[in-house]
Amino acid sequence: MAVSDSVLVLRALGIGDLLTGIPALRALRRHHPDARLVLAAPENLRALVDLIDAVDELLPTAGLGALHWSEAPPAVAVNLHGQGPQSIRDLRKVRPGTLLTHRHPDYRGVPGLEWRDDVHEVDRWCRLLDFGGMDADRADLHLPRPAGSSPRPGAVVIHPGAAYPARRWPPDRYVEVARALRSEGHEVVITGSPAEQDSATDIARAAGLPDSAVLAGRTDLAGLARLVADATLVICGDTGVGHLATAFSTPSVLLFGPTPPKLWGPPATAEQHIALWVGDVGDPHADRPHSGLLMLLPNRVLAAAHELLPDRVHHG
Repeated sequence: MAVSDSVLVLRALGIGDLLTGIPALRALRRHHPDARLVLAAPENLRALVDLIDAVDELLPTAGLGALHWSEAPPAVAVNLHGQGPQSIRDLRKVRPGTLLTHRHPDYRGVPGLEWRDDVHEVDRWCRLLDFGGMDADRADLHLPRPAGSSPRPGAVVIHPGAAYPARRWPPDRYVEVARALRSEGHEVVITGSPAEQDSATDIARAAGLPDSAVLAGRTDLAGLARLVADATLVICGDTGVGHLATAFSTPSVLLFGPTPPKLWGPPATAEQHIALWVGDVGDPHADRPHSGLLMLLPNRVLAAAHELLPDRVHHG
């Protein structure tokens, strides 16, 4: 079967994973300016995928084993998902003209780049594109502001949640930070998923915020993106919302625990972001907050926030 002029990219993961892959996607676009670039990623990321100028089409793909390509084989398939073997297997099944991937011992006949654990996630995929002969700009992370109005322009956004407990700072500490910023006259809102709505409400009430400050479960991804794009400051852990702040150049204070910022944090040269980390490493998928994360105290987070906030305002 003849190959098509399509470039198929697999990255069926979450918000942060998508956003750290933007420089690689743009490198692919520059190298294949006339190709149809199709990104296999979860449907719930469509609002962000639509902002990436390099992508022509989203192929809804919920994860590994869920890639369904019914067209002629793509000219190029690019594995931005991982090092395999499942991601390599998924892409080999579409019979691409060329497969760009990291190596895996289960596929000794498939050439690829050696996987390294000690590189930043953005750099990992840029290195893969470099390996394929395509120059990638590691700093090319920015997205245009999404159309529409923010639900709370100018607010301080606090996002307490994270995918795993290891990366969740204790709620009572977020309460202390939210209460202090509110007392200084800043509008503070609490974001999260529908499942985090009760926790967000508890934090808001304990901090003396009105129930209207709880946006958890009340914004879709497009609304969250507009909120972050127009925020004065974002405070969160090592999670997708932090990568949204990077994408929209919104000042942020990021709380890292088991994973060092040098692997998943904002660019070191971006002074509008402060990544706090005590130096410990651990399991980012553990079922309790990481000990290093617990060493970050509210006064340190507030000090970082005050470095980035405009002059504090006082009402009444």
